[in-house]
Amino acid sequence: MPFEISEECLVCGVCMDECPVEAISETEDQFIIDAEECTDCGSCSEVCPNDSISQI
Repeated sequence: MPFEISEECLVCGVCMDECPVEAISETEDQFIIDAEECTDCGSCSEVCPNDSISQI
């Protein structure tokens, strides 16, 4: 199951740097994960300082 970033995102960018398949991109006010690109590795969730990333 792919991961998603909640509204509690701090927009720090740590998750984007950690994603091995570059499935995370930045919008004006939040980061988003492309569910089709996400390989469900969980790397982003593990490094999120605000626990804003979870599996859907």
